[in-house]
Amino acid sequence: MTKSISAQGFSLTGDQSDLINQKLKRIDYAENLIVDLILRVKEDKKYYFDTTVNFRWGANAHVTSDDYDFAAALNKLMDVLDQKVKKEKDKIQEKK
Repeated sequence: MTKSISAQGFSLTGDQSDLINQKLKRIDYAENLIVDLILRVKEDKKYYFDTTVNFRWGANAHVTSDDYDFAAALNKLMDVLDQKVKKEKDKIQEKK
């Protein structure tokens, strides 16, 4: 899985980068199913997270979240992203 993390309108601090990488470990169980993960963070009064996950069978998932708190926005994103990845994983296993 290739991870691409970028920030718009601000620079990610070391703590923020570490937090993102720590939270992304929640989907490590699907690492061999994901080709790449593109995560964009934008700060404009709120933190806006925009993520696209491309699966190796051609499907993709797009997840967004926002909050005034960086960690809260990231947690919201990871909750939805985790569910989407599980759903895709289950779908592909049903076809086998």
